[in-house]
Formats: sequence, structure tokens, C-alpha cells
Amino acid sequence: MKAGIRIFMVEDHPAVRQGLRLLLEQEGIQVCGEGECTDEALKAIPSCDPDLVLVDLCLGEDDGLELLGQLLLLAPDRPLLVYSMFEDAVHVRRALRAGAMGYVTKREAAEVLALAIRECMAGRRYLSSRAQRSLDEAPIQASAQEVLSAQEQQVYELLGKGFSTSDIAREMDLSPRTIESYCGRILVKLKLRGMKELRRQAVSVRV
Repeated sequence: MKAGIRIFMVEDHPAVRQGLRLLLEQEGIQVCGEGECTDEALKAIPSCDPDLVLVDLCLGEDDGLELLGQLLLLAPDRPLLVYSMFEDAVHVRRALRAGAMGYVTKREAAEVLALAIRECMAGRRYLSSRAQRSLDEAPIQASAQEVLSAQEQQVYELLGKGFSTSDIAREMDLSPRTIESYCGRILVKLKLRGMKELRRQAVSVRV
């Protein structure tokens, strides 16, 4: 495996970025750029031209899963690796479906991240032990929310709490028409026949 891998890190906590930079440089992996939000990452990555992008799923108000999709469009052949506090199967599956080649949880030993980077650079999918365990222990049927975007997931959750579409519009500061559009997309993705069935499923799941 070649030395001097160059990565771009998307992480919203400066202390975490500093610690990871020191750790990875000891492993011969160079952090060529950093960003703490989606806009910073999308602006800086093209000029940095990293070999791999490391992405946290929690980026303040931004959604790391959506960023994965944008990065995949930006450079389809560049490996994307998630480094996240989330250890559940839902987040792992959604990250892989969004384009991540690997997933490492933040509770893993430090050297696991360096190993994951090298495996992804070699073209092999890598799941840390905690991430793999969550998939192995998950129910055979994937949770419905795995196919929903962050905004659709929020609408789904609010429907499960008994909110009306107008209530949801006020809660999310969006127009009722936008919420109706989200509901329509949720119906298609979850293969449901109407709002009554959608509400019933949302209430029963109560994500």
C-alpha cells in the first residue's frame, strides 16, 4: 500500500479534527484539507484533490448523509469514509447506500481508522467491528426510515407524533405544499397507498 495518502476531513469539532490530524500523520496519512460544514467541504475539496474524504454524519445543521451524495457526484471514483458516533444499523446502511465505502464508529480504537482508510484506498469496503456488529444484529427487515432523506425522515417522525401537515409546515418553517410534496415522496419510497396508511405506519413505528 502506498504511503502518503492524502485525505480531506469533514468534521464540525475543531478539537476532534486536531486529534485526528495528529493520529493520522503518525500513520503516514496526510490531512490535506479540513471543513466543518457542507459548504466548506464542497468549496475546498476540488482544489485540495484528496485521495479520500472522511465524513462525520453530524455537521451542525448540515446532514452528512446528504453530503455523501454530493461528494459522490463530485468525484464518483474517490472513496468516501464515514467516521461517526452513530453505531446503529440504520445509519450504517444509509451511509453505505449514500455512497460511503467504509464506516468507522468513534468508539473504535484509534488504529482502526487508519486501517479503514487504507482498505478503502485499496478499493475494499471496510466496516469497523461495532458497525459490522450492528448490521449482524439488526432485524432482517430494514427499518423504513433507511430510504428517507433527512427532511423526509423529520416529516415521517412528526406524522408519527400526530402532527397534521399544517402543523409540520409550521414546525419545519416550510410551506404546506412542500410538506405535501415530502409526503408524496415518502408514500412512493415506502410503497404505501395513501396518507391514512402512512400515518398508521408512522405511529406504529414511532422512530
